[in-house]
Amino acid sequence: MIGARGGVASVVAAGLVALQKKLTEHTGLTSSLSEFKDIGLVDWDSIVLGGHEIRSTSLLDEVRLFQQSSRAFDWQLIDQIEKELSEIDARIRPGVLANAGQAITALAPPEIANDSRTAREKIRQLQGDLRHFIDSNQLQRAVVINLSSTETQVDSSSIPHSWEELDKNLDQVNCALPASSLYAIAALELGIGFVNFTPSLGCGCPAIEEMALARKAVHMGRDGKTGETLIKSVLAPAFAIRNLQIMSWVGHNIFGNMDGQILDDPANKKTKVASKDQMLGQILGYTPQSHISIEYIRSLGDWKTAWDHIHFKGFLGTPMVMQFTWQGCDSILAAPLVLDLFRFAERAQRAGEIGNLEWLACFFKSPAGTTENNL
Repeated sequence: MIGARGGVASVVAAGLVALQKKLTEHTGLTSSLSEFKDIGLVDWDSIVLGGHEIRSTSLLDEVRLFQQSSRAFDWQLIDQIEKELSEIDARIRPGVLANAGQAITALAPPEIANDSRTAREKIRQLQGDLRHFIDSNQLQRAVVINLSSTETQVDSSSIPHSWEELDKNLDQVNCALPASSLYAIAALELGIGFVNFTPSLGCGCPAIEEMALARKAVHMGRDGKTGETLIKSVLAPAFAIRNLQIMSWVGHNIFGNMDGQILDDPANKKTKVASKDQMLGQILGYTPQSHISIEYIRSLGDWKTAWDHIHFKGFLGTPMVMQFTWQGCDSILAAPLVLDLFRFAERAQRAGEIGNLEWLACFFKSPAGTTENNL
C-alpha cells in the first residue's frame, strides 16, 4: 500500500486482520458476493500487507486516531488486532516524493521532502523494498495499490509517449513524473501489478502502459468510486434511459479528513474535481452544465457529506428537480473496494492477463482504457 498509514490504508489493515480473525462480516465487499465464490480468489489468510509511507507515525496510532475521531467501529476491536497491526507496521518502509505539490510535501520529514535524487534512484529504492517484502515473506505474487493523497496535476505534454524516451528521462533531476508514477514504474518493471486508487497520474500515461505490457504486468486506475460519484453512476443512466434531459447537476462535498486537508490546496483540488466531473458527458452523450465543489471542514473528520441538485427537463418541456444527500464514512466506504481490487488484480495476474484491466472500470471514477461509467 502506498500511503500505508493513511486513513484508507489504516482501515484496510484493520479490516483485513478482522476478516482473517473472523471478527467482522463481509459487508461492503463485492468480491464476497456469491457470483465470485467459485473463481479462485485468494483467501484472506493468504494475504500479507506492507507498504510505503512518507509521514512519521505508526499504523496502530493511526487506527486509534481514526476510531477516536470517526467513531466508525467499536474501539474494542483494536485491542483484538493490535498485535497484527504492529506486525504490518514493521513491514512499512519510508516512501519517496516527487512533484506531488506543497501540501503533500509538507507532511514529510526533511530527509524525504528534500530528497534530490533522480527518479531512477528513487525507483531503485522502491524496487529493493518490494523485492525484500516478497522474499522475506515468501510471497508468490504482489500487487501495489496507491492510496496516497491526491497529487497536483501533471502536464501530460511534458511526459514522453514512448517508454524508450521516458526511460532516458528517469536519470534527469527535473523529471516531470510525480511520485505516484515512480511507484507505478517500480512495481510494473518488476512484473508486479499496480492499482491506482487515487486521481493522481500513477500508471496513466502511454509510456508506462507500454512498459507494463512488455513486462507482462497488470494495472488499473484511476480514483476509486466510493460515494457521491457511485450514486451518480447509477442515477445518470436512469435519466438517459428515460430520455429526461439533465440541464444542470451540482454537487457539493464537505469532509474533514487528511484527504480533505490536502484537497484544500487548489492545486491538488483541481486534480480531484477533474476526475469527478467527466462522468456525466460520457454517460449521457451530451454535457449539461455542472459544478463540483470540495470543501475541507475539519470538524467532520472522515464523515463526508455530499449534496446533489439535479435540474432536469421532462415531457412538454416541464422543468423538475431531484436532490439527494449522501453521508458516509469515507475510509470505511473505500477500504473494502481496495481489498476487492487486490483480490481481482491478483487473480488476473495469476491467470496470465497483462496490461490494463478494463473490466474493473466500475470501481473507478476515471477508468483507464474506457469511457464506460454506467455502474
